[in-house]
Amino acid sequence: MSCGTSITPLPPPPPPPPPDKSTPSQSSAVNLQALSQASKPEHKSLFSEKRLVGSVDYDKGERRVSVEVSGVGLEKIPARHRLRVQASPWQKDWKVSEVVERVLSLNRWESVDGILNCWAGRFARKNFPLLIREISNRGSLEHAVQVFQWMKAQKNYCSTTEIYNMMIRLYARHNQIDQARGLFFEMQEWRCKPDVETYNALINAHGRAGQWRWATNIMEEMLQNAIPPTRNTYNNLISACGSSGNWEEALKVCKKMTENGVGPDLVTHNIILSAFKRGNQFTKALAYFELMKESNISPDIFTFNIIIDCLVKLGQYERAVKIFNSLVSNRSECCPDVVTYTSIMHAYSVCGQVENCKAVFELMLAEGLKPNIVSFNALLSAYSSRGMYDEAFATFNSIEQSGFRHDVVTYTSLLNAYGKAGQVGKALEVFGMMNRKSCRPNRVTYNALIDAYGTAGMITEAVKLLHKMENDGIQPDNVSFSTLLAACGRRGEIEKINSVLSVAKSLGVNLNTVSYNSAIGAYLTTGEFKKALNFYGMMKSKNVRPDSATFNILISGSCKLEKFKECFEIFEEMKELKLPISKEVYSSLICAYSKQGLVAEAETTFEKMKASGCMPDAIMYTTMIHAYHTADDWKKAWDTFNEMEANNVQPDSITCSALMEALNRGCQSSMVFQLFHKVVASGSTINFSTYSVLLKNLLAAGRWKKYMEILQWMEDGGVKPSLQMYENVLSYALKDNCTTHATLVKEKNRECLHDCHPLFASSGSRCCEKPPEVNSPPAKSECWRTSKAAILLVSEILGCPCCSCMVLVGVLVCWFVGAFCRTLSGSVSDRISSDK
Repeated sequence: MSCGTSITPLPPPPPPPPPDKSTPSQSSAVNLQALSQASKPEHKSLFSEKRLVGSVDYDKGERRVSVEVSGVGLEKIPARHRLRVQASPWQKDWKVSEVVERVLSLNRWESVDGILNCWAGRFARKNFPLLIREISNRGSLEHAVQVFQWMKAQKNYCSTTEIYNMMIRLYARHNQIDQARGLFFEMQEWRCKPDVETYNALINAHGRAGQWRWATNIMEEMLQNAIPPTRNTYNNLISACGSSGNWEEALKVCKKMTENGVGPDLVTHNIILSAFKRGNQFTKALAYFELMKESNISPDIFTFNIIIDCLVKLGQYERAVKIFNSLVSNRSECCPDVVTYTSIMHAYSVCGQVENCKAVFELMLAEGLKPNIVSFNALLSAYSSRGMYDEAFATFNSIEQSGFRHDVVTYTSLLNAYGKAGQVGKALEVFGMMNRKSCRPNRVTYNALIDAYGTAGMITEAVKLLHKMENDGIQPDNVSFSTLLAACGRRGEIEKINSVLSVAKSLGVNLNTVSYNSAIGAYLTTGEFKKALNFYGMMKSKNVRPDSATFNILISGSCKLEKFKECFEIFEEMKELKLPISKEVYSSLICAYSKQGLVAEAETTFEKMKASGCMPDAIMYTTMIHAYHTADDWKKAWDTFNEMEANNVQPDSITCSALMEALNRGCQSSMVFQLFHKVVASGSTINFSTYSVLLKNLLAAGRWKKYMEILQWMEDGGVKPSLQMYENVLSYALKDNCTTHATLVKEKNRECLHDCHPLFASSGSRCCEKPPEVNSPPAKSECWRTSKAAILLVSEILGCPCCSCMVLVGVLVCWFVGAFCRTLSGSVSDRISSDK
């Protein structure tokens, strides 16, 4: 048996390093080296001459390094064409790069013939591959297709395998597989024999679309044509298998690759890791990474990004942050990129550590990296999970200022932030903004709005949203109904629970385990134990397997409703299914044993929990201390507290209060004082119950002045003392003839009476110039709470002979008699109704 693991606070990200001014940045050094190499006249052929051109935009703070391709100029074209071009004023001797810029400046509906027919370089056949290559590198498919069609219409055009390979790769980049396959057959009609690059491009095209079977067939055809595959061929095929989540087939191809004498490189290993990640085989990815390290294969940033993502998916956030910190500290070996920072931001967001998530984002900016829309969404998601709508809205505005367009994830995160904070109106405004910006909401958006309605208690509006969701063509899922059922349980609306289940049945939604858990928890929250058990039986009849959360909800709910017999029966059923037992289940069992006075069974359960490897937390120790307190065994309660401190478990105010009550019942006043001083020294929060136990021990020891000091501590700490606490110390102050303290206690009594009912507000001074105005009498529940205080006040003001105080005495007596009669009549009515 095992237990659920709780998320521990992750270490903060490292601070940004100081800038090194002695050496230029890596990108600048690479550019300078490339420029210096490009200036050397190594290429003597004019048509293949290249030149690096750098430009800086000081207004935008951007720099750009581009390659200028000259191509075959006017002086190198055939003489018969050169004379014709020189005689025409419309023919231009443009470079290939200039032609590309002019073509790309055209709109999609404009023809490229007007520009290309004025280009003198069209008469040189060697310019055609250069032109297609430069346009395909820019990624404009429409312009490349037009230029390719124009080229085939030229008289001096000769089809080459190189041109078709570039066009197939361009179609693959735009996921147009049918067109890429059509070019493959077209090139054979034009008598262009496919080579290894052609097959690589075609396999890559099918791999991008997840068509790994087509990619495998293409490689078999390649082998039949006696074309030996290269490492890139195998990598493309492995990537095709991995992109579709077929990691087993990817491993087979990798094994075949090794058997054929083509060893894998780092790209191959990264593709295998990516295949494991896409197939949700995160543990296998980590094992493969360890195998890479044992084989002395140096990983790059792509490798670390995959591993960090797998660790985050597995919930191993500390290991992910540790790898990230090592990357930041050793930038010379492998420098983290935007994907690395975004993955760590997501890890902090899942853990709820908003400050660390923001620190990573600021560290990324300090490193000079430009965040993308995914990075902004990760930060926005961290704010929305905590309901920090102000910070979320500021991040929302900064996205647009950075030049990015808000997507559906951005709007959904902002809507969720307002929903978590109970700002339903703001959430609806964001929902309306999505429609105005032509951003279609998805299922997650609707679920976030349903959760906002549920948090605000607007169950009717949430049910209406389900129907609107269906009308918009989005089918509600189990998350929608789970969110709505949990909201109904929090509000205690049983009828709405039944209506939500009816809507789910009418829509044909098959509830999963999470939805059943939400419904069972909703019934238990409203006290409907039988309905919860019936729903659990329905869950089993429909072959929906319960999980640990199901039994956790049932056992804890049974314990709270004091259904101890059913609680233990459910626990036995849980053990038969061999499900992991969580801390919450153990805590509920110990609480059930404690309420029945079965301390020995509670101790046995506690020891079983520790033996199973589940370390107790503050709640578990507090439950055991409560059990020992019920059994009047203060020694074991004290030993449990010492064990708690030895295991570095920080006690809270509830734990200290329970221990003080146990020590107080065991007449251990000195230990109560010792524990209180320890709590104060640790800086922990002290609740009302802890103060109450301490004050009782102080009065029992006759230290009433220290009692008064503790009362002042309570007020300073924001804990308001009760009226009974002041009444208990008044007799001690009067007995010692301490008029100062007695007067102070009387003033505090009047303040407490004023808080109980406005009737006593006029008794702040002994004599009044006018009789006090009598408001409506307090409710029945307040009568007995203030009756004793009213009697004390009457006895105090009887010594004053003024008319105002006499009137106040009469009013108080009448009020007390009326309250007593109303309470008595209410009790009789309740008894009669119960008898009926």
